[in-house]
Amino acid sequence: MKKTLLLTALAAALTASLAHAGEKLSVAATPVPHAEILELIKPELAKQGVDLDIKVFTDYVQPNLQVSQKNLDANYFQTKPYLDTFNAQRGTELVIVQGVHVEPFGAYSSKYKSLDELPNGATIAIPNEVSTSGRALLLLQKAGLLTLKDPNSAQALPRDIADNPRNFKFRELEAATVPRVLNQVDLALINTNYALEAKLNPKRDALVIEGSDSPYVNYLVARPDNQDSEALKKLSAALTSPQVKAFIEKRYEGAVLPAF
Repeated sequence: MKKTLLLTALAAALTASLAHAGEKLSVAATPVPHAEILELIKPELAKQGVDLDIKVFTDYVQPNLQVSQKNLDANYFQTKPYLDTFNAQRGTELVIVQGVHVEPFGAYSSKYKSLDELPNGATIAIPNEVSTSGRALLLLQKAGLLTLKDPNSAQALPRDIADNPRNFKFRELEAATVPRVLNQVDLALINTNYALEAKLNPKRDALVIEGSDSPYVNYLVARPDNQDSEALKKLSAALTSPQVKAFIEKRYEGAVLPAF
């Protein structure tokens, strides 16, 4: 009898231990706001048996490569235009799992307080990745600074500008590098996550910024073989919970907007 009770107790302890350890789910994310949001929901996921392992990256390439190569389970940092371009160029087959938030894209300057102050021939820094470059140029077009050959092209590059009446010059840099040259150029188009990391306040500091109707939702992304896993379903639900919505609205004050 005592032996049976002991075995039962040991089995219960082992079950509790396994439940506590949880199923490990490794997710790549850029620091702000993605990793911060994941850290917020980590305790809740642990209660549901998911041990969330957050891997922080500061670039936009490795998070996709690591997931594609099955070194990590998923990532959370990118928009659909970026993902589509990456899959096409790299031959990967990553898929969208869940939309979480929008980061309105903005233009910043350490030298001027308005776009009207920009001199003729001003140097403008933009991200060099094609989908983000197009996003930057579309924003400048919306602000009346230039006209694109295809006014709706999300894949536009500086060579696709039809009319540049103020003879702006463009420096194309990796997105993470753009904030670092802010004091070296006249205007810089910066992804909001990198703007936040650089201690910029998009609502206060941006000279022009996308509206809340921006189509550039940031997604949780995985592979076809694991996109329907129970762990990812739990993560998706946690990322779109009232807790996350309230956190985004309070912490980022409009610099990041819930997409659910």
